[in-house]
Amino acid sequence: MGIFWDLLQQDELDKQQKQANSLEDRVEHLETELNNTKALLKKTLIALETHLSKDIDEDGEVG
Repeated sequence: MGIFWDLLQQDELDKQQKQANSLEDRVEHLETELNNTKALLKKTLIALETHLSKDIDEDGEVG
């Protein structure tokens, strides 16, 4: 019976490891998407400030 219990435990550990890896991959993907979104937002803000000649984000600079 002991060997079956060990196999069940190992299977459960493998499942949890796959979940953890999957979660890490998802977090990495979300971080990449966040960085891409921030870069796009910055470009959009610069273009808008330049177009309006107004300091929208109040950083002391236009564009």
